[in-house]
Amino acid sequence: MAISAKDVMELRKQTDCGMMECKKALTEADGNFEKAIEILRERGLATAAKKASRVAAEGMVYADYCPKCKVGVVIEVNAETDFVAKNDKFVDFVKEATKVVMLQNPADVEALMACKTETGETVDEALKNLILVIKENIKIRRFVRYEGVCSAYVHGGGTHGILVNFETTNDIDSKDEFTAYGKDIAMQVAAANPGYVDEASVPAEVVAKEKEIMLAQMAGDPKNANKPDAVKQKMIEGKIKKFFKENCLVDQGSSSRTAICLLLSTPLRSLRIWAATSRSSSSPASRRAKAWRSVLTTSLLKLQAW
Repeated sequence: MAISAKDVMELRKQTDCGMMECKKALTEADGNFEKAIEILRERGLATAAKKASRVAAEGMVYADYCPKCKVGVVIEVNAETDFVAKNDKFVDFVKEATKVVMLQNPADVEALMACKTETGETVDEALKNLILVIKENIKIRRFVRYEGVCSAYVHGGGTHGILVNFETTNDIDSKDEFTAYGKDIAMQVAAANPGYVDEASVPAEVVAKEKEIMLAQMAGDPKNANKPDAVKQKMIEGKIKKFFKENCLVDQGSSSRTAICLLLSTPLRSLRIWAATSRSSSSPASRRAKAWRSVLTTSLLKLQAW
């Protein structure tokens, strides 16, 4: 099939590989992005980045939590340019929409549009009026609402939004220490984008796929291709440990290590994390966190992607 320049550019954004390598990988994968990324990884050209859908639109992500009503919300509103995200009227609309979600609990974006704001107009009417003023297409893309104890964090003026939902016991959420480490954990998620709580919660098929890719990388590396299988297995064990360290919350190196250890020693029964990003960024931390993901745990040490 014909590979468009747009597809090549999108793959390049996701992998940071060269244009020609991306085009060759897409051609070999017959246009399949997931397969193309896997091919690039096997050739050692792409890192083990999370392969999640990427939102190219500009805009803002906002997260907020009401301690009184114990409801947390994170929402993404897209616009055409990054200048709009700094517009006071746009920011006010995003915060108002967040408040509506928090208080009225709409089922989805369509239901949210029919909800009324404090001024009496619907969210849809408020959005249309904002578009008339700003003269850009604006869209509420998605949101999530959690009931219970939460920690909300917004980074970079709305480039990243994190909402961590805790199920607690013994009223520990009333302690200042809880508020502090809740924020630390949210900041850790924003910076490092962990996919799992710990090694035990990583699905076996994910580990198997990583090992398969690592073996393919060794086969294509003249320095490692002829090494004994036993040596290769030892090398893979080391690489898998590194994979866990980069992708598991409790294994990640961070200034929040104390907070994470405190979290695990506290009587928490479950943990939910919802992470979102809105705008493109060239920084390594932003590229790692460039994902829209919602994760849910039925116990603290089991993290499963929705």
